Amino acid sequence: MKRYLILQNGDIFEGYGFGSYCEKVGELVFTTGMCGYTETLTDPSYFGQTVLFTFPLIGNYGVNALDFEGKCRVSGCVVREYCEKPSGSRDGVSLDEFLKQNGVPGIYGVDTREITRTIRECGVMNAVITDTPTYDINLLNSYTVKNAVSAVSTSESVVIPSLEKTVFRVALIDYGAKQNILSELLKRGCEVTKLPCLTSAKAILDGGFDGIMLSNGPGDPTENTDEIAVIGGLFGKIPIFGICLGHQLMALSQGAQTVKLKYGHRGVNQPVRETRGERTYITSQNHGYAVLGDTLPAGTGRVSHVNANDKTCEGIEYLQWNCFTVQFHPEASPGPRDTGYLFDRFIEKMEAKKHAEE
Repeated sequence: MKRYLILQNGDIFEGYGFGSYCEKVGELVFTTGMCGYTETLTDPSYFGQTVLFTFPLIGNYGVNALDFEGKCRVSGCVVREYCEKPSGSRDGVSLDEFLKQNGVPGIYGVDTREITRTIRECGVMNAVITDTPTYDINLLNSYTVKNAVSAVSTSESVVIPSLEKTVFRVALIDYGAKQNILSELLKRGCEVTKLPCLTSAKAILDGGFDGIMLSNGPGDPTENTDEIAVIGGLFGKIPIFGICLGHQLMALSQGAQTVKLKYGHRGVNQPVRETRGERTYITSQNHGYAVLGDTLPAGTGRVSHVNANDKTCEGIEYLQWNCFTVQFHPEASPGPRDTGYLFDRFIEKMEAKKHAEE
């Protein structure tokens, strides 16, 4: 069946439909990963977005629940070619069936390179996947991703026991947390309590936790004024590690500013440099906003990592406050273990605090 991708700038791309037969609008973004499409489609940070995969063939090893990072929150899926009959060593379903199960429309047979160039030149824009070649551009212009964090956060507190002996108790504030963040903490002896995004600072501090993890999540960070206020009430009182949206919210709580990037960083091959040292890491990223490092108030913290391509802020250390954050995803392991040491650093900070209290 013919299907169309209509962009906010009026461009129309004709292709063929797969996945759910429905019409949806989303913010069109592209990701450059050669693999990991399951993790992308189940990453809550893609809430409200239509994801275009630049790699030409997607779906060749199927979709397996063991790879899920969360619930599927994307608005659409755009590929050059999708694999109708996947093969792999594990049971699962096809990409087509997965999208059908989750009510997500897909389109294939379009020139994904041309669409990617359009996004790079014009910036991210809204788009609709539809079965008709016409659509009201005013409706596309009016679409915005709103209340994203509250839509993907857990609604109640959940305690997950560590895989071995419990050494630390960690509060994971869920702004749209990926499963692998939880897994990295559990295997390091942490009992993790996943908390709703608007849990009060007092409730967290009264919980007897050894550390706090601020998770990734979707949307414009400045929209989350209540969450930012909560982080401000936690700052300096307990070791904190923030990832992606958590990194941005922490910076905002300390008076820094964020900016929307032209087309964001999405993929598993983003180079990140230490500002003090000679290391460059290959990182996994998925974000459309960045912290403006030079807006961080003096004496609060320092930029610890920068993107080697565009020099945007990729990490901040709040040294005297026992806190650090990164924009990239150390749990995703594209290196494959390049930045896993950051979880070990978080453990060391909790350990040092515990020893200081004894």
